[in-house]
Amino acid sequence: MAHSETQNQLFSPLQLRDVVIKNRIVAAPMWQYQGRHGQVQDWHLMHLGRLAAGGSGLVFQEGTGVERRGCGTLGDIGLWQDDMVAPLQRIVQLMRDCGTTPGIQLMHAGRKARQLTPAQGRGPLPYQPDIADWDAWMPMGPSAIPAGKGLETPLPMSLQQIQQVVEAFAAAARRAAQAGYQVLELHAGHGYLLHSFLSPLANQRGDAWGGSLDNRCRLLLTVVDAVRAVWPAALPLFVRLSCTDGAPGGWTLEDSIALVKRLLPLGVDVIDCSSGGIAGSPLRSGQSASYGYQVELASAIQAATGARTMAVGLIVHAQQAEAILRNGDADLVALARELIYNPNWPMDAAQKLQDAQDFQMLTKNEAFWLERRKATTPDLQPSTFVR
Repeated sequence: MAHSETQNQLFSPLQLRDVVIKNRIVAAPMWQYQGRHGQVQDWHLMHLGRLAAGGSGLVFQEGTGVERRGCGTLGDIGLWQDDMVAPLQRIVQLMRDCGTTPGIQLMHAGRKARQLTPAQGRGPLPYQPDIADWDAWMPMGPSAIPAGKGLETPLPMSLQQIQQVVEAFAAAARRAAQAGYQVLELHAGHGYLLHSFLSPLANQRGDAWGGSLDNRCRLLLTVVDAVRAVWPAALPLFVRLSCTDGAPGGWTLEDSIALVKRLLPLGVDVIDCSSGGIAGSPLRSGQSASYGYQVELASAIQAATGARTMAVGLIVHAQQAEAILRNGDADLVALARELIYNPNWPMDAAQKLQDAQDFQMLTKNEAFWLERRKATTPDLQPSTFVR
């Protein structure tokens, strides 16, 4: 099968500040629930290592807590202590050795703290007397409004607690730079703390941190400003948004467009466009998870603001991903569950798109053996089965 002379957009590099991402395929942050007391384990080295070795241009570490009370589950990992940096440096070095750009997503669970994992059925974590800081680890948010039916009522945050969270994000960003990450993303979607301040469904405060759109945006803008002040100027900053709550009276796409226009001057480089989550589901109200169901949000944000965007949401086919980029709907495409199914999806996609980079995205040693197999077995063709 002849290779295409025209390079596919999927395998073109993207420069963001001083960082060059080798292709447009992003391994999205995927929670593993395997941490112990906030520390990463060998599982995380394996998980991120296989994604990096598989050829994705940018690999994000899962949502990493900026403070202990910001953990969603017992298995969350964090960056709220200096002794958490060294174990992450090992992971970062492995990812860089594989030729990928290492990224980290920083987050605070907010109203969704102290819960069971999805595999355990979600819901509040039953009281465990062996957790010494149980009382301090409690859901918190802008107002005393639970994240969903049967969930705990969060503690309305004081002005001091808001300031502590801002400082925690900045401190975690400094540690992320020390660990060697080259891309940092702030999670301001899916009902977590930063999103809960944005949405009028969760934020019913009467002070400077709630009420008007300006006030509801204040926490995220303040966090971005604080993080950008300590995150190296040469390295890009992403923000993940739930671009719409998809529920009556909630956050809207128009609100997101107005917010993004304020984020860009503060030094945000890419908007990661997701949706939903303020009422429990990551889907918008009445929506089913069909192929590329959130791509339209990335396209709309890009068209209205000029921002670089990342598309997410059931992107599974090589041709589908290539079309998103060729249509100008986004600058990056992020995959999650499809990369669990096949960490070598980038190489498989290159084969299906007849791209000359099919093996070159792997390590030099792996590429050597696959090229040799192709040369010595001319009748060996890439799979024509397109999932």
